[in-house]
Amino acid sequence: MELDTRSVTSEPASPLNSPGEEKMEVTSELSSSDVQSRDSGFFERSIKTMLSIRKSKRSLKKERGKEDTGTWNAKRLLQTLRSYEENKPMICNSVEKAGEICEPIEAKPLSVMEINELIQKRQLLEAFASIKLMEDETISERDSEKYSDNPQELVRKSKDVDLLYSSIANAIKSIVEGTLEDPTLQHTMLTSMVTLIALEEAAHSSTDNAARPGSDLLGRPRKWREQWREAVNESARKRVLKAPMASREEATSWLDLHLYFLQEHLREDLLKIKSSVKKCYPEEYQVCDTYVEAFHNAIASHLQELSQGPLDFHELYTLLDWVANTYQSELFLGHPQLKPEVKTENLSLLLTPADWDKLKNDYIASAKGKIKSYFGNILRLEVTEKWEKEVHLEEKENLYHASLSFDIQTIIGQHVKLSGAISRSLETKMLELCMAELLEFIPRFEQEFMAWSTAQDSPIFVPCLVAYINSFHDLVSGLETAFKVNTEELQKILAALTRNFTNIFLTKLRTKTQGTISYSEYTCAISELVFFQPLLKKILTKNWILATERPDSLASAVSQFSEHLQHMREPLGQELLHEVHKYVVKEYVTQIIKPRWKMNKETRQQVSRKMSVEAAIIHSALIDQGSHADWLLPIIDHIASIIGEKKKDNIKAYVKELCLDYPDIRKEHVLAILALRGLGRTRRAAIFRQVGHAQESSDGGKGGTLFTEIDVPVICSCF
Repeated sequence: MELDTRSVTSEPASPLNSPGEEKMEVTSELSSSDVQSRDSGFFERSIKTMLSIRKSKRSLKKERGKEDTGTWNAKRLLQTLRSYEENKPMICNSVEKAGEICEPIEAKPLSVMEINELIQKRQLLEAFASIKLMEDETISERDSEKYSDNPQELVRKSKDVDLLYSSIANAIKSIVEGTLEDPTLQHTMLTSMVTLIALEEAAHSSTDNAARPGSDLLGRPRKWREQWREAVNESARKRVLKAPMASREEATSWLDLHLYFLQEHLREDLLKIKSSVKKCYPEEYQVCDTYVEAFHNAIASHLQELSQGPLDFHELYTLLDWVANTYQSELFLGHPQLKPEVKTENLSLLLTPADWDKLKNDYIASAKGKIKSYFGNILRLEVTEKWEKEVHLEEKENLYHASLSFDIQTIIGQHVKLSGAISRSLETKMLELCMAELLEFIPRFEQEFMAWSTAQDSPIFVPCLVAYINSFHDLVSGLETAFKVNTEELQKILAALTRNFTNIFLTKLRTKTQGTISYSEYTCAISELVFFQPLLKKILTKNWILATERPDSLASAVSQFSEHLQHMREPLGQELLHEVHKYVVKEYVTQIIKPRWKMNKETRQQVSRKMSVEAAIIHSALIDQGSHADWLLPIIDHIASIIGEKKKDNIKAYVKELCLDYPDIRKEHVLAILALRGLGRTRRAAIFRQVGHAQESSDGGKGGTLFTEIDVPVICSCF
């Protein structure tokens, strides 16, 4: 729409003109007579308004002396506006260059109500001209001390001027706030408003800022440009609050939706400012920067308010992620269509450091409960989906496999990665939190597993035990590789867990072999450990432990159990196999040295041979599976030799070898073995005195301790 420009002619003040002949010539706003046009906003066309005021009749000398008291000299204002137009960019293409002569329009002073009606109709330039005329008249009358006898009248007229100016200021605010509300931007409205602000600044450019008593703000600058900026800020605030926001009850993802609508709507506003609004303002207004800063401050205030509310774990992360990753990204302020006008490099922090730290701390505090619940769910699924249903475990690369390590690393990895996308410090805090929760989870898992294994026998116990040890070993190496964390504390806990898991098995076996039982019972107990089938019956004999026709059944049971250990990751499998080897030998010796009925010579020979055969079977089965416990090999043979030796004088040589190989053997153990041979108390004591020094001079043996863990039997001297 092209805007016309009308000129203003100014007649010099003449002392010949009477007060009745006083006239004012103004350029009127080019408003259409079309009612529909006025109803659509009453936006006046942008023009250059010049006022020529024929002042009250007084001497030219007095008038010149009062030029700087606040009256508006039309000739000087015309020069000011010409300079303004020459040195500033065009407001809009429709605004003609300053200096062109406009048609003079004669106007009469209006009443307060008439001026107010112009303001309501948005004919602001015409209203401003009339207010300025009223202001100049009031100043002139004040300076002439017209109201010296009636100061209240001066106050009343000053207030009228002030209220009318305030009404125009409110209209400016309304126009600015409505700029982004109206889908069809009225350029004439904005260009006229900018012209109005420029005219006011020119009109009061040289006015003394100090207010005079009784005159209030009369003749002082109105600072409409500052009020325009405040209106922009208020507009931005309202636009931010206008973004749809459902309640938590209406939508669980209410915050995600709200922030999405916020960025979509405000991005559209910024596009409108860049493409349409910006061209209606001079460059000095820096419209895009002003609006961006206003939106930035409004969003900051809004987010600060949101962060103070009760937010759950996911909502806290949504807010952190939006601030850190979405706000200045191409999804919002960094959108390609907004460049280069919308700049983000000079924006202040969206949240203060204190608010940002509080938000991160709240997130970590909320994550503590979330990670704990995730680990708890892992344990619950193991119990309900595997242990209770006795689901056989998978094998991967010939190793028993449990998803425990993968599940834990996935949970830690996801949360650490998401936190790292926010900030490095948050990533570190999240990793520390996950490791702390893991150190608490493993003992809890161990307790549940031990309680389950104690409560019932299950065929999946050994595979589960092996799989979990494998899984925790993978967990340590995985955490070290992926997150470079110090796993020293974790390894200590897992080492204790491995020992405890091993003891679960050994305890189970020990409870099955308490008391004097037969060799067959012992074999069944080991077999039961492997398959966890109920012990059908006890095969009791009238004689002693080795009364069985199938000595290889023990090796079969041990071999079957050891096969499970082949599915354990090294060196954990090797360590556990060593413990099993030691336990089998220890239990065998424990059963052997228990008091028996007295054996005759033939029986002792038979027992000695069977023990040697069984020793070979036991050791071969375990060594074939990978046991390296060579130090356990001689023990059964030593005892077999002592039992089967015919010459009593040769027995002390075997006892000496036994003491050298196993220096932890005690006197009571030696006497029990000699009692099994059938030697009397005196002969037993004599032999021990003769070989006791060998135990003292031993270099510690070839392996670990064995007899320390074997209870000393009560020796009966009845035989």
